[in-house]
Amino acid sequence: MDVGKEVQKVWTSLRDRDRKIVRSWAKGSPDGRFRVRCLIVLNWVRAASPGDIAKVLHCSRSHVYRVANRFVVEGLEGLVDRREDNGEVKVSDGYEWELLIAVAFTPRHYGYRRPTWTQELLILAVHKRTGIRIDRSTMSRTLARLQVRLGRPKPFVICPWKKARRTRRLNEIQRLIAGLPEDEVVVYVDEVDVHLNPRIGPDWMLPGVQKRVATPGKNEKRYLAGAFNPKTGKLTWVESDRKTSDLFIDQLWTLVQEDYPDAKCIHLILDNYRIHKSQRVQIALRALQGKIQLHFLPPYCPDHNRIERIWQDLHANVTRNHTCRTMKELMLEVRAYLQKRKIKLRHEYATMTGRVPESRKAI
Repeated sequence: MDVGKEVQKVWTSLRDRDRKIVRSWAKGSPDGRFRVRCLIVLNWVRAASPGDIAKVLHCSRSHVYRVANRFVVEGLEGLVDRREDNGEVKVSDGYEWELLIAVAFTPRHYGYRRPTWTQELLILAVHKRTGIRIDRSTMSRTLARLQVRLGRPKPFVICPWKKARRTRRLNEIQRLIAGLPEDEVVVYVDEVDVHLNPRIGPDWMLPGVQKRVATPGKNEKRYLAGAFNPKTGKLTWVESDRKTSDLFIDQLWTLVQEDYPDAKCIHLILDNYRIHKSQRVQIALRALQGKIQLHFLPPYCPDHNRIERIWQDLHANVTRNHTCRTMKELMLEVRAYLQKRKIKLRHEYATMTGRVPESRKAI
């Protein structure tokens, strides 16, 4: 049997309205598999070879022939997905609920030694709870439908303080911010390390291609001490090649003399890092005659220091996967990003001049 001729024969026997519907399905059906089946029929009608159809639509030749034969025998009904006739759906609401509970915990809660989930292990664990076993492709579709993603956990250290003490300290800081007089200022303070060796992070890549990031090998470091005003969005910072009390003291004097010279008192919300509590810092605070007040967060509470988000943005926009060969070049990029944020009072992508990919240059 000449499949191509038979497909064209059935196609010509259809009404104009039916042919128009098949063309619209081929263009705009939300079901990708159904859309491919319609495209296979249309390509048969245009006398395309099975090999070319399979190559263009990224499917097998056997699938091209299978769709054509069903169309010849059953007409338009042969294009419909028949999996709905397979019987009762296995993935019920109860199954999905047990799956969500499993993902929220770890395999160790289900008696397995492995600390992280795989799709195969999820199938085993949920099968023990529900008695329903599904294959891996069904699990993959179910996870996608439930918007369960494969991500990177966020590490944290448990605060050693009791919950009541921790809450009391955080509430004190919130009351300070809420009742701040007009002639006083509150800023969040923290330091950030800038490494010449780039932080490696995720990035979009072409299929089958893994991007490479050249590293200098020998690392260098610079340190920034920043102060973020949550009321105005103002960001200020100082730099040093060493992370010592001198860096923090430099920041204190800069806040008083340059950033907020008219403020009666500057309240600093900061962590418990040792350079914030050294004897040299205490001497500097006494010399400033009460113009600086330190308010320490509970230990291991970085989420409550609002400048931490700025440092995260700095790493995401500058230091992650960077290609700078020298620390001087890298610090120019750091300053460019922070200066842009200082002017705009919010995150904004810094732009470059004079460097355009070859494919985007004007001809």
